[in-house]
Amino acid sequence: MGEARVHARVQGAVQGVGFRPFIYRIARKHQLTGHVMNVPDGVILEAEGQKTSLDAFLLDLEQEKPPLSLIDQIEVQWINPVDSTLFEIRHSEGAGDPAALIMADVATCADCLQDIHNPKDRRYRYPFTNCTNCGPRFTILHRLPYDRMNTTMRGFAMCPECQREYNDPGDRRFHAQPTACPACGPQLALWDAEGREQAMRDEALLGAAQSIREGRIVAVKGLGGFHLVVDARNEEAIRRLRTHKHREEKPFALMYPTLEQVRMDVEISELEQRLLQSPECPIVLMHRKAGGISDAVAPECPRLGVMLPYTPLHHLLLEALGFPIVATSGNLSEEPICTNERDALDRLHGIAEIFLVHNRPIARHVDDSIVQVAAGREMVLRRSRGYAPLPVKLPPTPEPLAAFGAHLKNTVAIAKNSNAFLSQHIGDLETPRAFDAFLEAAQALETLYDARPIRAVCDLHPDYLASKHARGLGVPVTEVQHHYAHVLACMAEHGLTGPVLGVAWDGTGFGPDGTIWGGEFLRATPVEYERVAWLRTFHLPGGDAAVKEPRRSALGILYAIDGDAAFDRKDLPPLTAFSETERKTIKRMLARNLNSPETSSAGRLFDAVAALVGLHPRTRFEGQAAMALEYAAHRSTVSTPIANMKLTPSKKGITADWEPMIRAIITAKQSGTPIDNIAAGFHAALAHGIVDVAKHIGLKDIVLSGGCFQNTLLTEWTIQQLRENGFTPHWHHRIPPNDGGIALGQVFYGTQHIID
Repeated sequence: MGEARVHARVQGAVQGVGFRPFIYRIARKHQLTGHVMNVPDGVILEAEGQKTSLDAFLLDLEQEKPPLSLIDQIEVQWINPVDSTLFEIRHSEGAGDPAALIMADVATCADCLQDIHNPKDRRYRYPFTNCTNCGPRFTILHRLPYDRMNTTMRGFAMCPECQREYNDPGDRRFHAQPTACPACGPQLALWDAEGREQAMRDEALLGAAQSIREGRIVAVKGLGGFHLVVDARNEEAIRRLRTHKHREEKPFALMYPTLEQVRMDVEISELEQRLLQSPECPIVLMHRKAGGISDAVAPECPRLGVMLPYTPLHHLLLEALGFPIVATSGNLSEEPICTNERDALDRLHGIAEIFLVHNRPIARHVDDSIVQVAAGREMVLRRSRGYAPLPVKLPPTPEPLAAFGAHLKNTVAIAKNSNAFLSQHIGDLETPRAFDAFLEAAQALETLYDARPIRAVCDLHPDYLASKHARGLGVPVTEVQHHYAHVLACMAEHGLTGPVLGVAWDGTGFGPDGTIWGGEFLRATPVEYERVAWLRTFHLPGGDAAVKEPRRSALGILYAIDGDAAFDRKDLPPLTAFSETERKTIKRMLARNLNSPETSSAGRLFDAVAALVGLHPRTRFEGQAAMALEYAAHRSTVSTPIANMKLTPSKKGITADWEPMIRAIITAKQSGTPIDNIAAGFHAALAHGIVDVAKHIGLKDIVLSGGCFQNTLLTEWTIQQLRENGFTPHWHHRIPPNDGGIALGQVFYGTQHIID
């Protein structure tokens, strides 16, 4: 009988990361007996042996854990020895409260890459090779615990060789749930546009590569859905893809065979390289080099969104090609990506000319994540593959809460115990299919964590589909103002309890005063907020039409400062962009306040300035005008404000008035000042304005959130100015600053307001 026995419950990201094999190995190393198993809330183990050996075992457990694992908590109890004779991995226990952290999907590891390139290995050129250290997780999991029977691999019975590896504690595929090989696992097929099989297995992959070389649009079923793929060097194929996909100008993402080829087309920092090669393997936005990839990939855009292959399928396909490909989501605009091959045949009909498919089901759609580097740190702009659904720690909640996010860039969240589980990126809820994807994602989180919410949190906006859904659940509902949720999301990410000065700048958010907010300064804690300052308001002629027509925002700005006289000027781009009849109509709308909502939106201010200097009177995708203004500013050496905003205090708060800045921009434009310098002066004025407001409010911690802080120049200059003036800035890293983070802010607020 052993001298002592320990019982331990380990919680965190400990399923799907080789944790049980790791426990097995260190137990054998220290000559211990006992067992380990998965349970719904993590891993439990018992180990028996000499007390000194058990102490060393527990130390190894924390210090030598698998690289992909994350231990949140270890509960240790010393119990009586039972004279066990061996250490074993037992079958998972299904009873209990699911709270284990589900791992995100992990890019192919170096060992598996070696396997698929070794002609002597039985997995040579097998596109579904994986092991304990890599491969699918979230995209194949139906429910916890993370065992093969609970994944989309349940239909693939392991062959004797795979079963032997799975049972061998010394093998890196020991208890790797998705493990498979050419004899027993999923297979590729090449279909024509009608679903007729053209080739199987490796011939299918080589046939797809040949189709890409020939300039055809190929739909490729990957890890979390389909990509639409074309040769990134073929302008005609790219333009055809744009036409069929109804994506006229928005940049496409690229996938390159190797890092060396990426270097030929973009400038790469050390951090950007680490992100490209990380287990998350996201799309990384980086500055392009002149004379590289075709402008058709990203028209008028100085940055490219680049990723490296992250599955064996992508590695083999890119190696067969030897050149970069456009790899954009397999969908029509405003729809979720396709995950099922039969559905893809229908929805991508008329776009894709051939389909590379496979028979491993995808449990849920998961887009590629998008990141950039801002102020020397990673900033996630779209949190999906590789990141979701890993949680953010929150104060404990006694009951499950669900938050349903915003209308654009939607995500949903579940708060359970001390974790907020944020879904993958769902997208804009503009179509019935997008709303169906929203419902599926919400249900999936509830199912995975057995967390039927008895309370819901949603946006204050009365017409958001996500909020209407929350209000229809038949449970108590808490509404959270949009910009307050932005600030709370950043506070949750950084563990801040406040009070902070939250600067929440974006395009649109419903204000409790009935106006459209978007240029807000909020004194915030997790419990409450006060609107202490805001950008001066103006009217948007045409309402929602102004989102796609920056020229309308510009006329609203001009009318705010000059009234009817604004329309007497014919020398400004926003006015010349309209016909005489249109100008008269808009003048009447503004004078009578017809369909011209009032807004403090920083996003619309960006649009207005872009239109004033002659950039994009109309846009083809969200944020296009503001992006063009940012890119122009990057090209300038100017770093001083074109004019400072005027701060006007009142009993209600401080108005940050942009009129001096707008008048200076008009004067500079008329005097022939380069657009790049005007744009840079505008950005500098905004950064200085934030600091000026911060000085008036007097809080040290400043939180920057909202879609405008995707702008790296605005973010970096604001951070620099805040630091130089003694403030402590906080900005987003792993949670998006845009509406993709709203659900986290909502659920954080919900944990602080338990409704009776």
